[in-house]
Amino acid sequence: MDNFRAYHGHRGIAMNIESKLRPIYIAKILLERTDEDHVLTTNELIDILKQEYQISAHRTTIGDDIKVLEQVGLDVKTIRSTQNRYHVLSRTFDLAELKLLIDAVESSKFITDKKSTILIQKLQKQASICSVDALKRNLKAYSRFKPDNEDIFYIADMINTAINAGKKISFQYYCYNIRKEKELKNGGKKYIFSPYYLIWDGDCYYVVGYSDKHQDIGNFRVDRIYKQPTVVDKPAEPAPEDFDINDYIKTSFRMYSSERKEVELICDNSTMDTILDRFGTDVETYANDLTSFRAVVNIAVSHVFYAWVFGFGGKVKIKSPDEVKNGYSKMVHAAANGLK
Repeated sequence: MDNFRAYHGHRGIAMNIESKLRPIYIAKILLERTDEDHVLTTNELIDILKQEYQISAHRTTIGDDIKVLEQVGLDVKTIRSTQNRYHVLSRTFDLAELKLLIDAVESSKFITDKKSTILIQKLQKQASICSVDALKRNLKAYSRFKPDNEDIFYIADMINTAINAGKKISFQYYCYNIRKEKELKNGGKKYIFSPYYLIWDGDCYYVVGYSDKHQDIGNFRVDRIYKQPTVVDKPAEPAPEDFDINDYIKTSFRMYSSERKEVELICDNSTMDTILDRFGTDVETYANDLTSFRAVVNIAVSHVFYAWVFGFGGKVKIKSPDEVKNGYSKMVHAAANGLK
Protein backbone atom coordinates (compact mmCIF):
# COMPACT_ATOMS: atom_id res chain seq x y z
CA MET A 1 0.00 0.00 0.00
CA ASP A 2 2.85 2.42 0.84
CA ASN A 3 4.51 1.67 -2.51
CA PHE A 4 1.19 2.21 -4.29
CA ARG A 5 0.73 5.60 -2.60
CA ALA A 6 4.34 6.60 -3.32
CA TYR A 7 3.99 5.64 -7.00
CA HIS A 8 0.76 7.53 -7.49
CA GLY A 9 2.06 10.42 -5.38
CA HIS A 10 5.11 10.84 -7.62
CA ARG A 11 2.96 10.38 -10.72
CA GLY A 12 0.57 13.06 -9.49
CA ILE A 13 3.43 15.50 -8.86
CA ALA A 14 4.84 14.82 -12.34
CA MET A 15 1.44 15.41 -13.96
CA ASN A 16 1.01 18.61 -11.96
CA ILE A 17 4.41 19.89 -13.18
CA GLU A 18 3.51 18.92 -16.76
CA SER A 19 0.27 20.86 -16.59
CA LYS A 20 2.18 23.95 -15.44
CA LEU A 21 4.92 23.62 -18.05
CA ARG A 22 2.63 22.78 -20.97
CA PRO A 23 1.31 26.34 -21.65
CA ILE A 24 4.86 27.70 -21.43
CA TYR A 25 6.13 25.24 -24.03
CA ILE A 26 3.10 25.85 -26.25
CA ALA A 27 3.87 29.58 -26.19
CA LYS A 28 7.52 28.84 -27.04
CA ILE A 29 6.53 26.58 -29.94
CA LEU A 30 4.02 29.07 -31.35
CA LEU A 31 6.46 31.99 -31.10
CA GLU A 32 9.27 30.02 -32.74
CA ARG A 33 7.33 28.26 -35.50
CA THR A 34 4.27 30.29 -36.44
CA ASP A 35 3.51 33.71 -37.85
CA GLU A 36 0.88 35.32 -40.07
CA ASP A 37 1.58 32.83 -42.88
CA HIS A 38 2.43 29.67 -40.92
CA VAL A 39 0.13 27.73 -38.58
CA LEU A 40 0.27 24.61 -36.41
CA THR A 41 -2.65 22.25 -35.93
CA THR A 42 -3.77 20.78 -32.63
CA ASN A 43 -2.26 17.39 -33.53
CA GLU A 44 1.04 19.01 -34.56
CA LEU A 45 1.26 20.78 -31.21
CA ILE A 46 0.51 17.51 -29.38
CA ASP A 47 3.24 15.68 -31.36
CA ILE A 48 5.87 18.39 -30.76
CA LEU A 49 5.12 18.47 -27.04
CA LYS A 50 5.47 14.69 -26.82
CA GLN A 51 8.52 14.23 -29.05
CA GLU A 52 10.61 17.23 -28.01
CA TYR A 53 9.51 17.97 -24.45
CA GLN A 54 8.10 14.61 -23.25
CA ILE A 55 4.86 16.31 -22.22
CA SER A 56 1.49 14.68 -22.80
CA ALA A 57 -1.49 16.67 -24.10
CA HIS A 58 -4.82 16.13 -25.81
CA ARG A 59 -7.18 18.27 -27.85
CA THR A 60 -9.07 19.68 -24.87
CA THR A 61 -5.99 20.69 -22.88
CA ILE A 62 -4.45 22.39 -25.93
CA GLY A 63 -7.55 24.56 -26.34
CA ASP A 64 -7.59 25.42 -22.62
CA ASP A 65 -3.88 26.32 -22.64
CA ILE A 66 -4.35 28.58 -25.68
CA LYS A 67 -7.08 30.47 -23.78
CA VAL A 68 -4.66 30.93 -20.85
CA LEU A 69 -2.01 32.33 -23.20
CA GLU A 70 -4.53 34.74 -24.72
CA GLN A 71 -5.46 35.96 -21.23
CA VAL A 72 -1.83 36.84 -20.45
CA GLY A 73 -1.49 38.80 -23.69
CA LEU A 74 -0.10 36.44 -26.35
CA ASP A 75 -1.78 37.36 -29.63
CA VAL A 76 -2.78 33.85 -30.78
CA LYS A 77 -5.34 33.45 -33.52
CA THR A 78 -7.41 30.25 -33.55
CA ILE A 79 -8.71 29.07 -36.92
CA ARG A 80 -11.57 26.78 -36.01
CA SER A 81 -12.27 23.65 -38.07
CA THR A 82 -12.42 19.88 -37.53
CA GLN A 83 -8.85 20.31 -36.32
CA ASN A 84 -8.09 23.77 -34.97
CA ARG A 85 -5.06 25.66 -36.27
CA TYR A 86 -3.13 28.25 -34.31
CA HIS A 87 -0.60 30.99 -35.05
CA VAL A 88 0.87 34.10 -33.42
CA LEU A 89 -0.17 37.29 -35.19
CA SER A 90 1.71 40.15 -33.50
CA ARG A 91 5.06 40.32 -31.71
CA THR A 92 7.19 42.92 -29.96
CA PHE A 93 8.83 43.69 -33.33
CA ASP A 94 7.42 43.10 -36.80
CA LEU A 95 9.69 41.98 -39.63
CA ALA A 96 10.22 45.48 -41.05
CA GLU A 97 11.34 46.74 -37.61
CA LEU A 98 13.70 43.78 -37.13
CA LYS A 99 15.25 44.35 -40.56
CA LEU A 100 15.84 48.00 -39.68
CA LEU A 101 17.42 47.12 -36.31
CA ILE A 102 19.64 44.43 -37.87
CA ASP A 103 20.84 46.89 -40.51
CA ALA A 104 21.61 49.47 -37.80
CA VAL A 105 23.63 46.94 -35.77
CA GLU A 106 25.45 45.62 -38.84
CA SER A 107 26.44 49.07 -40.09
CA SER A 108 27.30 50.62 -36.73
CA LYS A 109 30.97 51.41 -36.27
CA PHE A 110 30.86 51.51 -32.48
CA ILE A 111 29.73 47.87 -32.14
CA THR A 112 32.47 45.24 -32.50
CA ASP A 113 32.14 42.39 -35.02
CA LYS A 114 31.72 39.85 -32.22
CA LYS A 115 29.02 41.86 -30.46
CA SER A 116 27.29 42.60 -33.80
CA THR A 117 26.97 38.87 -34.49
CA ILE A 118 25.56 38.21 -31.01
CA LEU A 119 23.03 41.06 -31.22
CA ILE A 120 21.86 40.08 -34.70
CA GLN A 121 21.32 36.49 -33.57
CA LYS A 122 19.23 37.75 -30.65
CA LEU A 123 17.20 39.98 -32.95
CA GLN A 124 16.58 37.11 -35.36
CA LYS A 125 15.13 35.07 -32.48
CA GLN A 126 12.42 37.71 -32.08
CA ALA A 127 10.84 36.35 -35.28
CA SER A 128 9.67 32.84 -36.12
CA ILE A 129 12.11 30.41 -37.73
CA CYS A 130 9.90 30.66 -40.82
CA SER A 131 11.18 34.22 -41.29
CA VAL A 132 14.91 33.48 -41.05
CA ASP A 133 15.46 33.85 -44.81
CA ALA A 134 13.56 37.16 -44.83
CA LEU A 135 15.91 38.49 -42.14
CA LYS A 136 19.05 37.74 -44.15
CA ARG A 137 20.30 41.21 -44.97
CA ASN A 138 22.23 42.34 -48.02
CA LEU A 139 23.49 45.58 -46.53
CA LYS A 140 26.97 46.71 -47.50
CA ALA A 141 28.08 49.48 -45.13
CA TYR A 142 30.62 51.88 -46.61
CA SER A 143 33.92 51.96 -44.72
CA ARG A 144 32.60 49.87 -41.84
CA PHE A 145 35.61 49.70 -39.55
CA LYS A 146 34.62 48.10 -36.28
CA PRO A 147 36.28 48.97 -32.94
CA ASP A 148 38.08 46.36 -30.85
CA ASN A 149 36.77 47.53 -27.46
CA GLU A 150 34.48 44.67 -26.37
CA ASP A 151 33.59 46.49 -23.13
CA ILE A 152 31.81 49.37 -24.88
CA PHE A 153 28.32 48.28 -23.79
CA TYR A 154 29.36 47.96 -20.16
CA ILE A 155 31.22 51.26 -20.30
CA ALA A 156 28.15 53.02 -21.72
CA ASP A 157 25.96 51.35 -19.08
CA MET A 158 28.23 52.54 -16.27
CA ILE A 159 28.21 56.08 -17.66
CA ASN A 160 24.42 55.99 -17.85
CA THR A 161 24.28 54.82 -14.22
CA ALA A 162 26.42 57.79 -13.19
CA ILE A 163 24.22 60.22 -15.18
CA ASN A 164 21.07 58.90 -13.49
CA ALA A 165 22.73 59.14 -10.08
CA GLY A 166 24.13 62.63 -10.75
CA LYS A 167 27.69 61.45 -9.95
CA LYS A 168 31.13 62.05 -11.45
CA ILE A 169 33.12 59.31 -13.15
CA SER A 170 36.85 58.67 -13.42
CA PHE A 171 38.55 56.83 -16.28
CA GLN A 172 41.67 56.46 -18.37
CA TYR A 173 41.56 57.38 -22.03
CA TYR A 174 43.72 56.14 -24.88
CA CYS A 175 44.69 56.86 -28.47
CA TYR A 176 46.83 54.92 -30.95
CA ASN A 177 50.50 55.71 -31.46
CA ILE A 178 52.52 55.40 -34.66
CA ARG A 179 52.96 51.66 -34.01
CA LYS A 180 49.16 51.17 -33.80
CA GLU A 181 49.47 50.50 -30.08
CA LYS A 182 47.10 51.81 -27.43
CA GLU A 183 48.69 54.68 -25.55
CA LEU A 184 47.13 56.24 -22.46
CA LYS A 185 46.61 59.99 -22.63
CA ASN A 186 47.10 62.48 -19.79
CA GLY A 187 50.19 60.55 -18.70
CA GLY A 188 47.96 57.65 -17.66
CA LYS A 189 46.23 59.81 -15.04
CA LYS A 190 42.50 59.39 -14.74
CA TYR A 191 40.13 62.04 -16.03
CA ILE A 192 37.45 63.22 -13.61
CA PHE A 193 34.31 63.94 -15.58
CA SER A 194 30.70 64.94 -14.89
CA PRO A 195 28.66 63.11 -17.56
CA TYR A 196 25.47 64.74 -18.85
CA TYR A 197 24.52 62.85 -22.02
CA LEU A 198 25.50 59.91 -24.20
CA ILE A 199 25.54 60.88 -27.88
CA TRP A 200 25.72 58.73 -31.00
CA ASP A 201 27.28 60.86 -33.73
CA GLY A 202 29.12 59.88 -36.89
CA ASP A 203 28.78 56.18 -35.98
CA CYS A 204 30.61 56.75 -32.69
CA TYR A 205 29.38 56.91 -29.10
CA TYR A 206 30.39 60.01 -27.11
CA VAL A 207 29.84 61.10 -23.54
CA VAL A 208 29.25 64.84 -23.16
CA GLY A 209 29.80 66.60 -19.85
CA TYR A 210 32.09 68.77 -17.73
CA SER A 211 35.81 67.98 -17.55
CA ASP A 212 37.60 68.82 -14.30
CA LYS A 213 40.92 68.87 -16.16
CA HIS A 214 39.80 71.29 -18.87
CA GLN A 215 37.36 73.25 -16.67
CA ASP A 216 34.87 73.26 -19.53
CA ILE A 217 32.17 71.31 -21.34
CA GLY A 218 33.70 68.63 -23.55
CA ASN A 219 33.29 65.08 -24.77
CA PHE A 220 35.09 61.75 -24.99
CA ARG A 221 34.62 58.84 -27.38
CA VAL A 222 33.20 55.96 -25.38
CA ASP A 223 35.09 53.27 -27.31
CA ARG A 224 38.39 55.00 -26.41
CA ILE A 225 37.74 54.80 -22.67
CA TYR A 226 40.17 52.26 -21.22
CA LYS A 227 38.29 49.60 -19.26
CA GLN A 228 35.19 50.50 -17.27
CA PRO A 229 34.98 53.91 -15.64
CA THR A 230 34.51 54.23 -11.89
CA VAL A 231 31.54 56.09 -10.46
CA VAL A 232 32.99 58.63 -8.03
CA ASP A 233 31.04 59.29 -4.85
CA LYS A 234 30.92 63.02 -5.60
CA PRO A 235 28.03 64.98 -7.13
CA ALA A 236 28.51 65.90 -10.78
CA GLU A 237 29.16 69.53 -11.66
CA PRO A 238 25.80 71.01 -12.72
CA ALA A 239 25.45 71.88 -16.40
CA PRO A 240 25.47 75.65 -17.15
CA GLU A 241 21.96 77.07 -17.26
CA ASP A 242 22.36 78.09 -20.90
CA PHE A 243 23.73 74.69 -21.99
CA ASP A 244 21.56 73.08 -24.69
CA ILE A 245 22.62 69.61 -25.80
CA ASN A 246 20.82 69.96 -29.14
CA ASP A 247 22.74 73.13 -29.96
CA TYR A 248 25.96 71.45 -28.85
CA ILE A 249 25.37 68.54 -31.25
CA LYS A 250 24.34 70.72 -34.18
CA THR A 251 27.36 73.02 -33.88
CA SER A 252 29.98 70.33 -33.23
CA PHE A 253 31.60 68.50 -36.11
CA ARG A 254 32.36 64.88 -35.25
CA MET A 255 32.11 65.99 -31.62
CA TYR A 256 35.40 67.88 -31.95
CA SER A 257 35.65 70.21 -28.95
CA SER A 258 36.89 73.74 -29.65
CA GLU A 259 35.95 77.39 -29.10
CA ARG A 260 32.54 78.32 -30.43
CA LYS A 261 32.02 81.42 -32.56
CA GLU A 262 29.19 82.98 -34.53
CA VAL A 263 30.05 82.44 -38.18
CA GLU A 264 28.30 83.80 -41.26
CA LEU A 265 28.34 81.59 -44.34
CA ILE A 266 27.49 82.35 -47.95
CA CYS A 267 25.83 79.28 -49.40
CA ASP A 268 24.79 78.31 -52.89
CA ASN A 269 21.04 77.76 -53.12
CA SER A 270 21.64 74.09 -53.98
CA THR A 271 23.11 73.49 -50.50
CA MET A 272 19.97 74.38 -48.51
CA ASP A 273 19.08 70.73 -47.81
CA THR A 274 22.55 70.04 -46.42
CA ILE A 275 22.57 73.19 -44.29
CA LEU A 276 19.22 72.26 -42.75
CA ASP A 277 20.38 68.67 -42.19
CA ARG A 278 23.43 69.98 -40.35
CA PHE A 279 22.00 72.85 -38.31
CA GLY A 280 18.25 72.19 -38.18
CA THR A 281 15.31 74.01 -39.70
CA ASP A 282 15.53 76.84 -37.15
CA VAL A 283 18.95 78.00 -38.44
CA GLU A 284 19.07 81.72 -39.32
CA THR A 285 19.06 82.16 -43.11
CA TYR A 286 18.73 85.30 -45.24
CA ALA A 287 18.61 85.99 -48.96
CA ASN A 288 21.99 87.03 -50.40
CA ASP A 289 21.43 87.22 -54.14
CA LEU A 290 19.56 85.21 -56.78
CA THR A 291 21.90 82.23 -56.52
CA SER A 292 22.91 82.17 -52.85
CA PHE A 293 21.79 82.74 -49.26
CA ARG A 294 23.45 83.65 -45.95
CA ALA A 295 23.41 81.36 -42.92
CA VAL A 296 24.40 82.54 -39.43
CA VAL A 297 25.49 79.70 -37.17
CA ASN A 298 27.24 79.24 -33.84
CA ILE A 299 30.07 76.85 -34.63
CA ALA A 300 32.81 74.93 -32.85
CA VAL A 301 35.59 76.31 -35.06
CA SER A 302 38.21 73.69 -35.84
CA HIS A 303 39.95 71.97 -38.72
CA VAL A 304 36.98 69.59 -38.84
CA PHE A 305 34.65 72.52 -39.56
CA TYR A 306 37.07 73.87 -42.16
CA ALA A 307 37.18 70.47 -43.86
CA TRP A 308 33.37 70.45 -43.94
CA VAL A 309 33.34 73.85 -45.70
CA PHE A 310 36.05 72.73 -48.13
CA GLY A 311 34.00 69.66 -49.04
CA PHE A 312 31.42 71.86 -50.81
CA GLY A 313 33.95 72.79 -53.48
CA GLY A 314 33.32 76.54 -53.18
CA LYS A 315 29.55 76.36 -52.81
CA VAL A 316 29.86 77.32 -49.14
CA LYS A 317 32.12 80.25 -48.21
CA ILE A 318 33.00 81.85 -44.88
CA LYS A 319 32.02 85.54 -44.86
CA SER A 320 32.85 86.45 -41.25
CA PRO A 321 34.44 86.85 -38.78
CA ASP A 322 37.86 87.60 -40.26
CA GLU A 323 39.74 85.37 -37.79
CA VAL A 324 37.73 82.35 -38.93
CA LYS A 325 38.23 83.29 -42.61
CA ASN A 326 41.96 83.60 -41.99
CA GLY A 327 42.10 80.31 -40.14
CA TYR A 328 40.41 78.56 -43.05
CA SER A 329 42.75 80.23 -45.56
CA LYS A 330 45.82 79.13 -43.58
CA MET A 331 44.60 75.53 -43.46
CA VAL A 332 43.95 75.44 -47.22
CA HIS A 333 47.35 76.96 -47.99
CA ALA A 334 49.10 74.57 -45.62
CA ALA A 335 47.40 71.64 -47.34
CA ALA A 336 48.38 72.99 -50.79
CA ASN A 337 51.99 73.49 -49.70
CA GLY A 338 52.06 69.90 -48.52
CA LEU A 339 51.59 68.77 -52.11
CA LYS A 340 54.79 70.48 -53.29
